[in-house]
Parts: sequence; structure tokens; C-alpha cells
Amino acid sequence: MIDYSDRHSRYFWRLFSSRARLYTEMIHAQAILNQNREGLLEYSSEEHPLALQVGGNDPQALAACAVYAKKYGYDEINLNVGCPSARVQSGHFGVCLMKEPKLISHCVASMIQRVDLPVTVKTRIGVDKQDSYEFLCEFIKTVSEAGCEEFIIHARKAWLKGLSPKQNRDIPPLMYERVYQLKKDFPKLKFILNGGIKEINTAKQHLNKVDGIMVGREVCRDPYFLSQLEKTFYDSEIPRRENILQRYVTYAEQKQKEGIPLKILLKPLLGLFHGQAGAKQKRHYLLQCNNLSQFLKKTMI
Repeated sequence: MIDYSDRHSRYFWRLFSSRARLYTEMIHAQAILNQNREGLLEYSSEEHPLALQVGGNDPQALAACAVYAKKYGYDEINLNVGCPSARVQSGHFGVCLMKEPKLISHCVASMIQRVDLPVTVKTRIGVDKQDSYEFLCEFIKTVSEAGCEEFIIHARKAWLKGLSPKQNRDIPPLMYERVYQLKKDFPKLKFILNGGIKEINTAKQHLNKVDGIMVGREVCRDPYFLSQLEKTFYDSEIPRRENILQRYVTYAEQKQKEGIPLKILLKPLLGLFHGQAGAKQKRHYLLQCNNLSQFLKKTMI
């Protein structure tokens, strides 16, 4: 999630779940190859298991990114062909590539040839008027033949024109049944379901029919949802809010010494008090604070 799953948010989310696989923001291949690679790819060891999510349409550039993913110790490289933003479309990557499954297959094959990391694809169930189940099956067939064995599927189609990225997350109807059917029709492949998962019981129902689930915005809103999922499926203990806050403040204070702006470090904490008494006041104080230790002391009172 661009502007959400940066390394500080990922460190924060890891405090709620030791097992969830975390994903970076989508990073364009050319940025990795030509910009501040260290700044884009560095992360904390606690974030594992961790996947590098990339965007692009150049098989050779993506293959080079896969090599860097391996070098930096990522556990997976994920090609995003599901993002519908105007900026992504102007660069001819993201969900518009669903219309070119052979190009995606070339990209996947190039990455697989260079590294022994899992290469996965995040996509949607369709784009514009190319939204039939037959289209989706042909897409999966073409890309899987290049070696992709795992697909993360947002169970909505995307409209390239007329809807904003936010509207593309809400307006096209969720069609979970299509992803369930993919699992039946391609039983040897793994399918991870994404989109609108906000309740534990819903997650349970999905996991009876697919191999996994991906949650995004709900974790930003309420990071304890990760702990609830882990408690449900692995019988893990739910961490105390005070312990989470103490550990993250220790981390953030160190990053602040390294030159990371406090505003960036505070952003992940906004969901910590979801559903708690005084949450609004605590978030307000958080946005105004200029000292993490003072925030910790005031919050713990």
C-alpha cells in the first residue's frame, strides 16, 4: 500500500503478529535500479517474513530487481498488476497490464530465471470490460505457465477511467466466488484472497476455500486485527497495548537519532487506540507531540 506499508509501519505491525507475511509498498523497478536503492530496500530484520512488491513492465529491469531482492534478503518478490492509480497507468504498469498477460508472463519468467525466490503476482479479477471469468482463467493460465505458482487476488475488477483509486477499492462489487472457483479450477496453484476482509468469522470462511488471505486497510485502521487473526489461527497471545507502545517508542527513538522525521515515525501509531476510551484525545495528542518519551508517559497514565 503506497504511503502506508513503509518500513516503520511494517516494524509496528510485526509487533502484533509474528507469522503474517508483510509486503513493502509497491516500488517501481526503475526507482530500485536508478534511485536511492539503499533507502528504498533497507528494512529491520524483525520484519521477516517480508516480500518486496515491485511495479513495472520491463522484464529485464524486473529481473534485475529480483536479484536485488535476493541480495537484500527478502523472502519473496511480488509483481503488482492490480493498482489502478492514474500515475501507475501513465507509466503503463499496475492493473492495466492485466490486458497484456503475455507481457506479464515474460516479466515473471525473467525474474524466476534470475533468482530462487518465490515470484508471486498481485492482481484483480478483471479490468474495464475484460471482466468475465473466462478472461480471468486465461490470465491465470498464461501467467502460471511462466512459473508463477501463487496469486494474490483482490476480488474486485478495476475501472481505469472514471473511478479514483479509493473508489476502485469500494465501488466495484466484491466477487469472492470467482476466487473460490479459481482454486477449484487450478488446484495446484495457491490463491490468496484480498479485499474487504474486516471480520474474523469472514476470514475463517474464506480460508475454507482458498490458501490464504491478505488484509490491508483494516490493519491500518485497527492493527489489533492482526493479533486477533493470529490468536484465532495459531492460538497466540494477544500483546498488551502498553508493551506494543513501549517497544515501538524504543524503535522510533533510535530511528529519530538516525535522522528519520518524527512525523513519519508517528503515523503507524494512529490506529493503536482504535476502539479505546479516549482514543480521539490520544490521537490528537500524538499528532501534536514532539517527544516520544513524553507521549509514552502521558499515554500510560
